[in-house]
Amino acid sequence: MSDRDDALRRELGWTGPDESPAGDGADTTAEPPRPPAPPRPAFDRSARQDETTVFGPPPARYGPPPVGRPEPWPPQPGRPVPPPGHGPGHPGPPPPPGAWQGGGFGPAGAQPPGAQVPGAQVPGSYADRIRPDDLVPARRVPPTRGWRRALYRATFGLINLGPGPDEVREAQLIARVRAPLRGHFKVGVMGKGGVGKTTVSASLGSVFAELRQDDRVVAIDADTSFGKLGSRIDPRAPGSYWELAADQHLETFADVRSRVGNNAAGLFVLAGEATPARRRVLDPAIYREATTRLDRHFTISVIDCSSTMDSPVTQEVLRDLDALVVVSSPWVDGAAVAGQTLDWLAAHGLTSLLQRTVIVLNDSDGHADKRTRSILAQQFSSHGQRVIEVPFDGNLRPGGVINGTADMTPATRQRFIEIAAALAEYFPNQDDRRY
Repeated sequence: MSDRDDALRRELGWTGPDESPAGDGADTTAEPPRPPAPPRPAFDRSARQDETTVFGPPPARYGPPPVGRPEPWPPQPGRPVPPPGHGPGHPGPPPPPGAWQGGGFGPAGAQPPGAQVPGAQVPGSYADRIRPDDLVPARRVPPTRGWRRALYRATFGLINLGPGPDEVREAQLIARVRAPLRGHFKVGVMGKGGVGKTTVSASLGSVFAELRQDDRVVAIDADTSFGKLGSRIDPRAPGSYWELAADQHLETFADVRSRVGNNAAGLFVLAGEATPARRRVLDPAIYREATTRLDRHFTISVIDCSSTMDSPVTQEVLRDLDALVVVSSPWVDGAAVAGQTLDWLAAHGLTSLLQRTVIVLNDSDGHADKRTRSILAQQFSSHGQRVIEVPFDGNLRPGGVINGTADMTPATRQRFIEIAAALAEYFPNQDDRRY
């Protein structure tokens, strides 16, 4: 070897087999040099590309972690020293809410799926949250009358403009008539002779019977001067007050049904004494006994009262009324009598019933003056009374049977529905039955 190589070996402190740092007297039993390492196998790049790399969680530990706090790592030269309170031996501040904690991808302390948090409100089932109204579009109701209905039928239902304003108004009134009713509802009808009091009683009762088919409605003739209510509803009514009050076997509705009549609308009627040959005078005791038995089976009672306010039977009727209808002709004389009726109620302390009174201006002969009707309606309204005008209807002629609203003109039917809707505002909200 050259001197240059020897100088490099000395600088690095390497001694080869030819020379030893111990000199010539060194121990010759030194460990022989290790054999060279075997060559590495050739790297096959194509085989590595065929292998699929799978990423997964680190291998689980075998056994529990060691107990105790590990010693901090010694500081490394050239690296910044972390501040106190950080590092393996000092955990840092807790992570913000919702951060991953290493035990799942949810907020800290979250319950596993399916677990119920104590005190938490359990949401409704999936079936309860699926509402058909949200999925099925609302179907427009087809019109039932007028040019809208003609257009609907001419286009075979392709053009449906829906109900007109009059139909919408009528639907709202019908909904008010069908309002919930608890207990009994008794409405009296008063007016002087010749103003159509009995006609209004039969028509109003028929409207209630048609629109409230789940309730039984009865019209009661309480006119002591040969009332004609029975002949306007059912001329073949089988009984009257005296038969109903004397029968001791009226336990079911079928038993009561054999003592009253009815029309095609489903309105029942308790007729008065209509035979002059056997004249029997109705008194308060008979009226009370008969109506008490009817109250067990009927929900709504329309009572055709006498035109005499001081009659004992009329006094008995007024005790139980929930509302009152005062019928007046659209003329000055009829309106004056209606005004006297209101004054009588106020003078006898029936102010509460007066507040639940509806004034009906009934044009029974078709000769009413529009200006007079308007003035009378304004005068009654100025005193806080509800006023409804009923136009003339030849189908409601005196003496004919009223079988329901199908026989009325549309305008007359609309007005009687308005009367029923106005009275429905006074429905009792609790059951007042006392039997």
